[in-house]
Amino acid sequence: MQAVKMYTTLVCPYCQRAKALLKQRGVESVEEIRVDLDPAQRDHMMAITGRRTVPQIFIGETHVGGCDDLMALDSAGGLLPLLNQAA
Repeated sequence: MQAVKMYTTLVCPYCQRAKALLKQRGVESVEEIRVDLDPAQRDHMMAITGRRTVPQIFIGETHVGGCDDLMALDSAGGLLPLLNQAA
């Protein structure tokens, strides 16, 4: 299963929803990067994604986007194949 990395903040309900969906799909651990604790990480997130909102989700090297993007990918049947690609 691909590694999942997510830029988050502590009180973000969209981050919680995204983590819950990933857990339902078999993801056992998510590398969380807390941009509320480290402003430099928010700057880095914005530089690599062009977005300032959290969550920003990466599956392997693929930038999925935010929570709504993750939900749409799952609804379209694309989340599990992406998670299950050979790393």
